[in-house]
Amino acid sequence: MTILTRRAALTGLAAGAGGLLAGCDALGSNETFRGVLYTADGMHQRLQRLVSNRDALAREFSPEQMSPVFRANGTRNPNTSSYNALAAGNFADWRIAVDGLVQRPLAISMAQLRSMPARTQITRHDCVEGWSAIGKWTGPRLGPILQLAGLRDDARFLVFHCADFFGSNRYYESIDLTDAFHPQTILAWRLNDQLLDIPHGAPVRLRVERQLGYKHAKYVERIEAVASLDGIYRGKGGYWEDGAGYEWYAGI
Repeated sequence: MTILTRRAALTGLAAGAGGLLAGCDALGSNETFRGVLYTADGMHQRLQRLVSNRDALAREFSPEQMSPVFRANGTRNPNTSSYNALAAGNFADWRIAVDGLVQRPLAISMAQLRSMPARTQITRHDCVEGWSAIGKWTGPRLGPILQLAGLRDDARFLVFHCADFFGSNRYYESIDLTDAFHPQTILAWRLNDQLLDIPHGAPVRLRVERQLGYKHAKYVERIEAVASLDGIYRGKGGYWEDGAGYEWYAGI
């Protein structure tokens, strides 16, 4: 079953549920999904970028439109000894490595991240499982951090290595530089005016607002600049892309 077929089936189930989840809507009622095309060879990405502004903003909402509950899904706690020790210290010793094809590798503490100029945005999170929610995210834009690290000319993608595991496999995701420098792509450390909690990805989560929810990696501990995704885990650019056939480009 393709993601498109799976999503259509889940959307039908969500519509039939009569809105049991407060603040969540069936993907079928989301206007951002109109005209979305998927093929294994990346045609979706090329077509969308031909007909849309590469820098177009995802819709932002008012505080009154925020969902009363923002559902947590995927990993709700990495629950490894190293993660638990860092959580016990309120993540004071957490470091986000920015390395790979960069001129100046970084190790950013949470204190440093929280002191950086931040963007706050109220956006809609759309999940491939068939639900959505509107939340308020705060964190620094990714683009200036990459400029601080100094991307090399041969860098083409960013790989986000995370602290959580599914079975024996570490969760990871990747985006290209177009999305990395998008003004709404941030490293979020606050959700709804509160420090990010563990179920939602504490202490830091990627928000790449022009893509579906599985691209929004939680528990980010390393950002690696690479020339190619070949050889990174199973080579398809993400945990779900590797194991479940999800499309690498999940633009909305």
